[in-house]
Amino acid sequence: MEKDITLSDLASFRTDLNKTPSARAIARAVQKNGVNASSENYNAKRNLGRVFSLDLNPGKVTNQKQSGRCWLFSTLNTLRHDFAKKYNMKDFQFSQNYNSFYDRLEKANKFYETVIETAMLPFSDRRIECLFSSPDSDGGQWANAAALIDKYGVVPRSIMPETYNSDKTNEISETLALKLRKDGLALRKLINKGITGMEVDKVKKEYLNQVYRMLVYVFGEPPVKFDFEYRDDKKKYHIDRDLTPKSFYEKYVTHRWDEYVCLTNAPDHEPDQVYGLDSQDYIFNGQKIMFVNTDIQALKDAAIAQMKDGETVWFGNDVLKDTGRQQGILDPSFYKKDELFSIDLKLSKADRLRTHEGSVSHAMTLVGVDLVDRKPAKWKVENSWGEKNGDKGYFVMSDAWFDEYVYEVIVNKKYLNSKQRKLLTKEKIMLEPWDSLA
Repeated sequence: MEKDITLSDLASFRTDLNKTPSARAIARAVQKNGVNASSENYNAKRNLGRVFSLDLNPGKVTNQKQSGRCWLFSTLNTLRHDFAKKYNMKDFQFSQNYNSFYDRLEKANKFYETVIETAMLPFSDRRIECLFSSPDSDGGQWANAAALIDKYGVVPRSIMPETYNSDKTNEISETLALKLRKDGLALRKLINKGITGMEVDKVKKEYLNQVYRMLVYVFGEPPVKFDFEYRDDKKKYHIDRDLTPKSFYEKYVTHRWDEYVCLTNAPDHEPDQVYGLDSQDYIFNGQKIMFVNTDIQALKDAAIAQMKDGETVWFGNDVLKDTGRQQGILDPSFYKKDELFSIDLKLSKADRLRTHEGSVSHAMTLVGVDLVDRKPAKWKVENSWGEKNGDKGYFVMSDAWFDEYVYEVIVNKKYLNSKQRKLLTKEKIMLEPWDSLA
């Protein structure tokens, strides 16, 4: 059996191409316009109007710009929606930069602690390879945001506004990765030479001190105290002096994170199980990652129930798939690439996760749904990509896209059914750092 591509093979391929109807016309269109534009399905828009039977209408969208902080933006968005209603400030924003600062510092600490814990393992070990391949990034999980906010509180965006580096994180991410890898190597050498635990801790603290300085240079120094001064939507003036980020959070926001749970639909994992991801639990005494793996209908039912009670819903998804970004459309029939190339490109949700074709690549917020005969037809989605995408930043998502590309929703436990509540008593199965849900 010949393993290489032969000249005879190539001749056969060319012959087959020439027999394909309209092959040359299709090739010209794709070469000129690209795969997405050439496969766009105009008819997909017919059932994706922008009117929803349930619409929470939270106001202007946020913009994460060139950063991977969607998970944090979406979490803070759910908090600001409640804040806006309570204090009559529709377009209020919390400082994403403030919590981002501590996110990067805590991740650095987690990296150092994991290096210390695994210093005796060889670099050929998959855990060590995974650790050093991505020592610190701006991506994260909902539970990370919950732990950060619970530990450090929040501040208004005006108190710690965005900087060049928080809007565009690649430069600091590259620099931090270099520093952490260098520090990690040094820590491993010291430990393997027999240095005491107290001396290791001293070195680690100095490394963290250096990281703190780097973060101040790029993000600004987080406030210790501040005054909250504002005018509400009725132009009434308010001022509250001498607040800390924690006291501001406890007074104005207080959110019971332990009352919420991540319902997950990951069909490559065993259903009706609870999973953890301790490799990404970077605040040791904070909220822990927990995935309650169940059917997709459970995610929909809980999300709808929560929105009916006026509360928006954080959800994890794969926004990189079947998305018309500029038009703000999420629908698996929006692009017909299989028809364009006359080949079958379909994979099941489980197989996409198994093969890394699919992933939880983004987090957004559910703010509305169109119910037809009490069933969802389409969903209103608040994204964090600014107002130039979709309808002033809002996307419309077909229910079919929810089935295929939504993996997680964060909902209050009171919206779970009896079967899901029973799952909460199960012991967590810990996932590897390279798992498809990581």
